[in-house]
Amino acid sequence: MGVPGTDAESSPLLPGDGGASAAAPRKAPDDAFHFAYIIFFTVGLGFLLPWNAFITAVDYFTYLYPEASVDRVFAVVYMLVALASLLVVIFCSRKSDAAVRINLGLALFIAALLVVPVMDLTYIKGQVGLYAGFYVTVAAVALCGLADALVQGGVIGSAGEMPERYMQAVVAGTAASGVLISLLRVITKAAYTQDADGLRSSANIYFAVGIVIMVVCLVFYNVAHRLPVVKYYKELKMQAVNEEKEEKGSLIESACSSTLWDTVGRIKWYGFGIVLIYIVTLAIFPGYITEDVHSELLKDWYAIILITGYNVFDLVGKSLTAFYLLENAKIVIWGCVGRLLFFPLFYGCLHGPEFLRTEIPVTILTCLLGLTNGYLTSVLMILAPKIVQLQHAETAGIVIVLFLVLGLAIGSIVAWFWVI
Repeated sequence: MGVPGTDAESSPLLPGDGGASAAAPRKAPDDAFHFAYIIFFTVGLGFLLPWNAFITAVDYFTYLYPEASVDRVFAVVYMLVALASLLVVIFCSRKSDAAVRINLGLALFIAALLVVPVMDLTYIKGQVGLYAGFYVTVAAVALCGLADALVQGGVIGSAGEMPERYMQAVVAGTAASGVLISLLRVITKAAYTQDADGLRSSANIYFAVGIVIMVVCLVFYNVAHRLPVVKYYKELKMQAVNEEKEEKGSLIESACSSTLWDTVGRIKWYGFGIVLIYIVTLAIFPGYITEDVHSELLKDWYAIILITGYNVFDLVGKSLTAFYLLENAKIVIWGCVGRLLFFPLFYGCLHGPEFLRTEIPVTILTCLLGLTNGYLTSVLMILAPKIVQLQHAETAGIVIVLFLVLGLAIGSIVAWFWVI
């Protein structure tokens, strides 16, 4: 069954009410020109763009810091900071405003991206081996991890309160950010001479364009609240919250913590699937892709081509749910378990038969890694908020992001050991 389109917005049922129906007070406004969908897609693109920007510029950072395990360090720092920050957000979310968190996070993303070109122009100036610059860059990556926790939880939570197409938009946007950044890196790298000066110039242009895109995301997010369709679903949520307060009365505050754990209990298997997906993915991508496999023919283009292939197929997978959504959670979760097979397959590309240790098998496996990552993630992210009541959909969205970041953090640590 496909993900509902605009007709889902006019449904007389409350979305995400866990199967219970309730009459909507009025018909949902049309999403004029699909503008709300475009905004959710763009913001989804935005909150993963900085991460993709740092890992896809691996050629630039590896040139400057040849002794550093660049992408593996970036992954561990980003994911652990994001995980710790997200835990704080979850337990403090009822005391803070999601819009404030998201705006602050987007601003921090812009500041972190500024670090690279500013530092290059004022301090590094193309010199190799200035590792103080590497530590500053790692600090910028950590700042992105903090910003990710502030933005991603809020955006996914907001999308969880709305019809499925908006969650699909956010998830597809996250994949599109990888494709956009990969293409941007290919274009900027190809536009300049293939030497140290060209590498430096292309990297600065690359990060400058990323900053412009993040500014657009910041503007778009603040426009979203004014759209009638977004206001409509916010009002539905408030109506559901008020009804729950009336039912529970003074017990509502004491029930907040139990509601959180009840939500975790309801979506735990979806979370388990998400954790498995990202343990496998982050154990292989980007560290293995950029540091363990090499090509005499493609040289430093090899990593960029593999990253681009992964990102393109990740986008394909996340877009497929717009046409077909597999609603059998058991099949989806077993599919997540099945992805563990990528470990022996990629291991074979390092230590297996000669035919496996060539560019074509590695590229095919990388594309399959992206395709399965994209589709299974999208399905679980769409389904999880819909099995709880509307007033708890935002909490479910944030909790599923916690599972996602937990998988990312574990995977980024496993990446250091599994190929040894």
